[in-house]
This record gives sequence, C-alpha cells and structure tokens, in this order.
Amino acid sequence: MLIVGIQGTELSKRERAWLAEPEVAGVILFSRNYLDRDQLRGLIDAIRSSRDQPLLVSVDQEGGVVQRFREGFTALPALAALGRFWQHDPALARQRTEEHAWVMASELRVSDVDISFAPVLDLARGNRAIGTRALHTDPDVVADLGQAYVRGMRMAGMAVTVKHFPGHGSVLEDPHVEKACDPRPVEALFREDLEPFRAALAAGAEAVMMAHVVYSAFDPRPAGYSYRWIGEVLRGELGFAGVVISDDVGMSAAAQVGDVATRVQQHLQAGCNLVLVCTPALVDEALQSVRGRIDCTQNWVTDLRGGVAATWDELMDNPQRTRFIERLREVDQYKEPE
Repeated sequence: MLIVGIQGTELSKRERAWLAEPEVAGVILFSRNYLDRDQLRGLIDAIRSSRDQPLLVSVDQEGGVVQRFREGFTALPALAALGRFWQHDPALARQRTEEHAWVMASELRVSDVDISFAPVLDLARGNRAIGTRALHTDPDVVADLGQAYVRGMRMAGMAVTVKHFPGHGSVLEDPHVEKACDPRPVEALFREDLEPFRAALAAGAEAVMMAHVVYSAFDPRPAGYSYRWIGEVLRGELGFAGVVISDDVGMSAAAQVGDVATRVQQHLQAGCNLVLVCTPALVDEALQSVRGRIDCTQNWVTDLRGGVAATWDELMDNPQRTRFIERLREVDQYKEPE
C-alpha cells in the first residue's frame, strides 16, 4: 500500500529490506536515482529482484520542468505547449498530444518502468506548483487533450494516472511548501475543475492521484484525506473503480493532519489504495504505521503494471518514433501569433 522513494542510484541494504516488506507496493524514482539508461535498468532489475511478488516502478516523466530522466531520453515539451498548439489547430493538437504520450510512455516501458504519474489535468490558472505542467485554462480544452493523452499512453502499454483530483490549478499556493485552500463554490469546482477528470475516466484512465488541497466549501479536509471526495464524488458520482493514489505525504500541505504515521493512516481511511512516501527519511515511520495491515496491495500493483514493451533498439529503429519526435519539436517551437 506504500510507494516509497529511495536515496541514490543503487539500492542500499536498508532499502532492499523495505522492498521485501509486503506493505510496500513499489518505488517512485527521481532525478537523484538516474545517471543513464544502463544504470537505470540495473537499478530496476535490483528493485524487481528484491522479492518474489511484483513491485510497481513509477516516476514523474511529464515533460517540461518535470522530467526525471533526461540524458538518453527524449526532451519532452511541457504540456502547456500542447495547449498553445490547440489554439492553432485543435485536431492536430489532439494528434500531437497522443504522440507526446506515446513517446513518453514507450521510452519508459522499454526501460521497465511501469507508470509515469501522468497526465496533469489541473487547469492552467496560476498555481505556483503547476505552471506550464497544465495543458490549458479552459476545462473543455483540458478534457479534450486529456483524453488524447490517455489514448497515447495506453497505446504504448502504460496505465494512466490523472492528477491532481479534483484539480488544484485554480489555487495559488504550492502544496509542496505551504497549505493550499480553494474557497470557490462547489458548483464552480464541479462545473470547471472536475470536467477534465470526468472525460479522462470515461476514456479509461486506470488511476487517480489526489490533491493536497482543501476545498473549504465542500470539506474542511484536504482532498486526499477526504472520504467525501474519494468515496462520494470519485467512487460514487463519477463511478471510478480503479486505483486511488495519494500525493506525497512529505509535502507541507500534507502535514496539517499530524505526523507521518497519521498522514498515511488517514489517507488509507479516506479511501486511498496507494500512499506515496517520496522522502527516504520518512519511509521507516510510514512502514511502521501499516505493518500487518491486510489489504489487496497486489491487486493494485497488477492493475498498474506495464504492458508488453519493445527493446530500446527496436524503439530507436521505429520510424513512427522519429516522426513523433520531429512533430513534438515543432509544437515546442510554435509561437502564438501576436
């Protein structure tokens, strides 16, 4: 039920012990864990050999400012570039969005990474943590391109994780370093911010990551700790039956409910299936809080494991990949007419 962060480019003895625990569902990798593709593959082989049961290997490989693996991987445009291109040609923007998702997911799958936590479906309305990670300000455009991104990832054999539900693009604060509260009326939230999530779930997204934001008109608790958001809205009203993932328990906005153990427990009680513990220094406390807890962790891992992938040589020889990358460069360089 925990997805944990590790410290460096090789597994330590202590980290191997973490991964052997049945309460650990997988690992999230960061730039600190990456040197090159060969090193990455060796690290993932070590992760997978840590125990007999499958472990989920994950990363944030969105493009733009949030791309953990760079050397040896395609430099992906920020999602905002796709939104700008939509203003030029919506049909082509949908196609380019599928191609962005396919390139991202294909390169990770041939590296034996199961999932990238993507795409971001928050609205581009000034949030300090989101910025160019968002596709557009208009919910209809985000819904349109979000569905295209879902299609592209799934074509590459990768499960989709839409984030950050129910949307934190419209609040200024960055939950990594401060509490975040969105006081807008419930009607506005449901009419605007939830629309891209509705569309992505209808397109088949397998997982949803929650926001560490309080929507005070609906619930005084941050969404990831809220049964109302997870159980009543996401599961009930939207009918989502897939995997619900917390955002990182180490974020400042996550700390308002208490210590690490309390954060983990309250995420699980609210209905999260997997809890992110990205900072290695927090893993021992998080693990202690869930030891012996019975759940269906392996079911969630199975649902998110990557599909069949090519090899790097096969992917590099694929003319479709070459075409897609050339087109993405054009998108990244596109400037809106003045």
